[in-house]
Amino acid sequence: MSQNDAFAAAAHLHVLLRRKTGRVTDTEWMVSNVEYAQAVVSFARERAREDGLDELLPLAERLESLLIPVRRPSAPVSAPAPLAAPGDPSARYVGRLR
Repeated sequence: MSQNDAFAAAAHLHVLLRRKTGRVTDTEWMVSNVEYAQAVVSFARERAREDGLDELLPLAERLESLLIPVRRPSAPVSAPAPLAAPGDPSARYVGRLR
């Protein structure tokens, strides 16, 4: 992501939100704060759905793709190592100090 691309997307969304909904946003804060960017994207989607402002959706998606990190599923947890057999000498020290 280029910083210029992020500012351009934020500025375009800002202008359209101001014209269509009267909502004023802060483009610099949008680029530097992920939570604020997510709130603006959510607001734009809500207005698009409720007021039929479909032109907001591509800008919201663009901003989201540039600024909001993709949440990847965490790596699967590996199975725990098997316990030592009772006759195994390493089993004596489990849970005790030497």
